[in-house]
Amino acid sequence: MRQIVAIGGAGLTEPLLRDFVLGLTNKQQPNVLYIPTAGGDNPAGIATFYEAFGRCTSAYHLPLFVRREEDLAGSIGQQDVIYVGGGNTANMLAIWRLHGLDKLLRQAWETGTVLCGSSAGSICWFECSITDSFGPQLATLHDGLAFLPGSNCPHYDSEERRRPFYTSAVAGGFPAGYAAQDAVALHFVERELREAVSARPNGRAFRVEACNGQTVEIPLPVRYLG
Repeated sequence: MRQIVAIGGAGLTEPLLRDFVLGLTNKQQPNVLYIPTAGGDNPAGIATFYEAFGRCTSAYHLPLFVRREEDLAGSIGQQDVIYVGGGNTANMLAIWRLHGLDKLLRQAWETGTVLCGSSAGSICWFECSITDSFGPQLATLHDGLAFLPGSNCPHYDSEERRRPFYTSAVAGGFPAGYAAQDAVALHFVERELREAVSARPNGRAFRVEACNGQTVEIPLPVRYLG
């Protein structure tokens, strides 16, 4: 079963979201791989990952700026969960493609590894997204991995420019998609949304579509995990 959990922000350091994702594996001690490419393999982000996951999983991270692994296929193929951190999505995708990681991630997804991530680690799985990869101004990104159809916008409540930029883009012909607030996760099974869940009370998520040149935000049911 192919599964992706796209988190609007805050990530799996939220214990409720972490436990939700780990529960999808049906394993007591799942193997979890952290890919910190978007953040430039930032040591602080890597340390945060191990603090969150080290006691409840077999945790490992995959650096690509100072590459340690010759056999990427072996590292990717043995994972139950692959968690992608936030940062510069465009740079991350370019580096992944250079190393062939994009193809390995698709193979992992197709053989049952749960793919997940926050911010850059959320939008990368879609065809298109809203990103700040190219400077302080937001922009549209059209060359995502396309494991999931349409578009995605994270940080729908925490960054005031995200919502108006996304709704304007969709009204202007940008592909319809999903938006999620911080600490809200969209759980996809195969390529369909199964449910939205939140680590915080009153977390919200939306299906965002265009109708007659205007944007329609359709609120999604969100299950609070607390």
